[in-house]
Amino acid sequence: MTHSRSTIAALLARIERRPRQSLGQNFVADANTVRRIVRLAGVEAGDSVIEIGAGLGSLTLALAEVGASVTAVEIDGDLVPLLQEQVDPLGVRVVQADAMELDWNESLDSWGIDRAALVANLPYNISTPLICDLLDEVPRIARMLVMVQREVAERLVARAGTPAYGIPSVKVAYWADAKIVGHVPASVFVPQPKVESSLVQIVRRPAPAVDADAALLFTLVRAGFGQRRKMLRRSLLAFVSAEQFALAGVAPDARAEELSVREWGALARAVGDSGVA
Repeated sequence: MTHSRSTIAALLARIERRPRQSLGQNFVADANTVRRIVRLAGVEAGDSVIEIGAGLGSLTLALAEVGASVTAVEIDGDLVPLLQEQVDPLGVRVVQADAMELDWNESLDSWGIDRAALVANLPYNISTPLICDLLDEVPRIARMLVMVQREVAERLVARAGTPAYGIPSVKVAYWADAKIVGHVPASVFVPQPKVESSLVQIVRRPAPAVDADAALLFTLVRAGFGQRRKMLRRSLLAFVSAEQFALAGVAPDARAEELSVREWGALARAVGDSGVA
């Protein structure tokens, strides 16, 4: 049970609306794709699932179909009544809210959710900051299966020394194990985007990848990638001394994209242990 192209067209026609590019609205119109997402997410009956950007409910219906307890978050007030109509019989909680503005921990408390999975076709314009914020701030979201633009997916899972490696890559690696588990062609969406999408599985670690102060580590990461063409001894001049580079075992003539999360952690520990230069 999910939406076809004709169903999506009919629902939008009822409210005289077209998908809004400003909200990244591309609705999935393929039953095999949404069921594949549910399968790869490992969602089972009774699991608490958060869906962000639920739209008209294509993925929502597939999640509810397996017996998950679904909370569907949608920002677009025009779509919410249609979404509610589609999923109410299945016991789905529908929340009209901006996912970037929600106090997620307070919301999870109010919904009675102790541990949840995020399964979502994320709007392209919020996918990276939202994933990073949830990893930073919402430990009760223990795993994610997200559909994002392929270029974004490659950045999220990139390893040190690769072209896509950057701040989001370090952020994800610090908190979680992540991998691309599939690709989705543009042809399954209404309207059809100009880019391919990918499915990224993110599983939160029991503890961060490195034992280092997160705030200090990411202060260094932002400074390093803020001037990524420069050697670290220049981009981190305000933060790291020659002695601290030596203590961390990090070459001062390296560049930001060459350091793994463990090396960034070693640098943060060296700075934290001996004080900022």
